[in-house]
Parts: sequence; C-alpha cells; structure tokens
Amino acid sequence: QVDLVESGGGSVQAGGSLRLSCTISEYTRTPMSMGWFRQSTGMEREGVAAIDEDDDTSFADSVKGRFTISRDVAKNTLYLQMNSLKPEDSATYYCATQVRARMTAYQALKGSVFMDYWGQGTLVTIFS
Repeated sequence: QVDLVESGGGSVQAGGSLRLSCTISEYTRTPMSMGWFRQSTGMEREGVAAIDEDDDTSFADSVKGRFTISRDVAKNTLYLQMNSLKPEDSATYYCATQVRARMTAYQALKGSVFMDYWGQGTLVTIFS
C-alpha cells in the first residue's frame, strides 16, 4: 500500500500563488509517473500537470506558463507550484502515482484512470 498525502491548499486572492506538496509514505518501486489532478463541484476530474520517470513534464493548456511540477526523490515529495492563480483554478487538487508500467507525462496527464494510488485531496479556493 502506498499512501499519498497532499498539503498546501488554501484560499488566496486571484493573482496569488500557492505550492502544493504531496508526500509518499513509502514504496517498494520507484514511481514511474506522478501527476496532479483537480476536480471542482459538478465538473469532471482533469489532469493539471504530470511528470514521468525521465522528469519530462506535461501540463493542461489552461495552466501552461503558470504552473510548475517537480519532485524531490530524496524526500519522496511531489510539488505543484501555482502562480497567477485565477478563480477558475478553484478545485480540490489530488496527487496520484502510477507504478505498474512506463508511461509518458502526457499519458499520465490524460490517463487518470491508470493511476494506481491517490491522495485524499487538498482544497484550493481562489477569490477575486
């Protein structure tokens, strides 16, 4: 069992920044792909950013140029730096990891159904 715990959510004014963190409790296999996903009320879950084992990244068009994904392998932590936040970025953000097979960052971004483990989510609220 792999546990993922997100933190860093909160309420900020539009134009502000937040950094989300996702800590993996332990794992026996190196995560091959990791990603951030979000879901707001009444909307489908969408991929926001993903990173693969080669540290290639992929982003949703709506966040390109504003969000950055990175990870610290030594700390077992995945990050999402969110800048220039907009009200439409408000959602619950989830981190997830896929450990069974090689997957590109783009595939991870678009393939949330293939993710093996999920965190509980952290709420982000952007007010204007």
